[in-house]
Amino acid sequence: MSIRIVRLGTPRSPGEGLRVGTVRRPPRGVPKSEFASQDWYDVWYPNLAPSTETMKLGQAARTPAEWTAFMRKYKAEMAEADASRSLDLLAALSHRTALAVGCYCEDESRCHRSLLRGLLAERGADIAA
Repeated sequence: MSIRIVRLGTPRSPGEGLRVGTVRRPPRGVPKSEFASQDWYDVWYPNLAPSTETMKLGQAARTPAEWTAFMRKYKAEMAEADASRSLDLLAALSHRTALAVGCYCEDESRCHRSLLRGLLAERGADIAA
């Protein structure tokens, strides 16, 4: 079993398991009843999304320094007790069940999910390639 880091709204991989949306807002124009069937997510978990302020910082980042500021702020948010426990839980679950976490961003390298990948790896998560 393992955890996959995915772009929400893309087709699911075979055996992907539960898909968790680590985003601040649900997909626009999609009825809640269709989130899973349209491959967005099965469970919405904004607890691991950047705060609104931090999300805006990341979206506006155009330079390496601005992206670094976003990364620092997001990692600080994920170091808070509730987020840290959530990351620990997902890392532990990755050894027992298949699941996926993700965001909408097209480019993972400029998305908080790239940071989630690293934070989960630091906690010993089994991360699928």
